[in-house]
Amino acid sequence: MENLNAYLEANKERFLAELFDLLRMPSISADSKYAGDVRKTGEFIKEKLIEAGADKVELCETAGHPIVYGEKMINPDLPTVLVYGHYDVQPPDPLDLWETPPFEPTIRNEKIYARGACDDKGQMYMHVKAFESMMANEELACNVKFMIEGEEEIGSYNLETFVKNNAERLAADVIILSDTSIIANDCPSITVGLRGLSYVEVEVTGPNRDLHSGVYGGAVGNPINVLCDMIASMHDENMHITIPGFYDDVAVVSDADRKAMNEAPFSLEDYKADLEIGDVHGEKSYTTLERTSIRPTLDVNGIWGGYIGEGAKTVLPSKAYAKISMRLVPNQNSEKITEIFQKHFESIAPASVKVKVTPHHGGEPAVTPTDSVEYKAASRAYEATFGKTPIPERSGGSIPIVEMFERVLGIKSVMMGFGLDADAIHSPNESYGLFNYYKGIETIPYFFKYYAEMKA
Repeated sequence: MENLNAYLEANKERFLAELFDLLRMPSISADSKYAGDVRKTGEFIKEKLIEAGADKVELCETAGHPIVYGEKMINPDLPTVLVYGHYDVQPPDPLDLWETPPFEPTIRNEKIYARGACDDKGQMYMHVKAFESMMANEELACNVKFMIEGEEEIGSYNLETFVKNNAERLAADVIILSDTSIIANDCPSITVGLRGLSYVEVEVTGPNRDLHSGVYGGAVGNPINVLCDMIASMHDENMHITIPGFYDDVAVVSDADRKAMNEAPFSLEDYKADLEIGDVHGEKSYTTLERTSIRPTLDVNGIWGGYIGEGAKTVLPSKAYAKISMRLVPNQNSEKITEIFQKHFESIAPASVKVKVTPHHGGEPAVTPTDSVEYKAASRAYEATFGKTPIPERSGGSIPIVEMFERVLGIKSVMMGFGLDADAIHSPNESYGLFNYYKGIETIPYFFKYYAEMKA
């Protein structure tokens, strides 16, 4: 592997310059006016895979944004690794909170600041550059296939159809993705669990038009007030979710597993200081590490209605809206949770308003084994480059496609992330460390090497 390390050292500046070119592309999948930029980003990935040495590279059309596919099949007797990533990004709003423009990548304090720096352009592009390094030095130890999509941030609407229609082409022994994180740069970890997701939008309607708050206030239900009351009622004083049946299928984590989970390096004081909060907040009788991994949640992601412009307008609004996400844990089902949320939300609405619940997208929780050849190969890879055995860790985030890959393709995933929780993904000033970017490019070839050896 010395040749690979030398190749990385010799090409660091080019690898970074290419990532900067990628980060300048506003591939915002949620906003239709950026559809052209999303496609250009897919075309960029396609060209870089071709330059790196991949075969059969193409931009595969879907009902939405295209998927980039490529492969390098060197020996049918070797295992095949399917690399998954996404090239779309979250909207950068609110723009005024960015210290530098979101699509003008900037380095500060040894970190790359840009939308998508960590989620997922920086982490996805590590695989392209690791592949290039292996090809250039004739050290590709496994067959490899790439499937890089452009709709992850909007629920991967068309990915399952693509996977079902291309199951034979996507056949592999393992899926590797890097849309996750490590505990710290001096404490590597491998994500072995993900929460599921149910995401809905709610609409509360009162009178048939906006009303003068002086003439009608106090006599007509205010949809914003009502919506706030309804949302507040969905947690009790212990931050337990009050929707009937919400916890029925929640998998119980043993005391031994909870104890082991809380032995991971974690400073509550540092956590609070980083977020500039006076104290943490959450479900009673659970630690912060447990609340963000093994327990389900319900959070308002956005709420609006009425007049929010400059100055005053004394209006009693006709409508109020909120976007609500529920993170789910093993054994919970997103469709069931969405159904019971809708039923409950409708049941608690007073007669003064009408409510509408619109499901957006969801996904199922997933847990991957730590005793598999795939996990052991990943663990050895981290050991080789970090000098430490990685800690298996459950993540609070959701990557619904992990469950889908196993259900449709029958393939387990290994989540070899290199980001940090402090990278502010989905937030202003998203970042990704130079150390993390280069360490990923260095580590990924070791996975290929050890996986080929252990599968022989």
